[in-house]
Amino acid sequence: MSERAAPFFCPYCGDEDLRPNEQGHGAWECAACSRAFQLKFLGLLAPATPGNHTGREDT
Repeated sequence: MSERAAPFFCPYCGDEDLRPNEQGHGAWECAACSRAFQLKFLGLLAPATPGNHTGREDT
């Protein structure tokens, strides 16, 4: 079994100094901007097929 992937940068400031947070699984803290955030996998999207535009409108 492989390890979970870790984020490479903070989604708020872009810094790479991230550490696991005490809040639990998927929680990270950024030392540069002092923000904490949590990542969560929601699932896989269905592949696009004719008639299924995954909610996007044609422009």
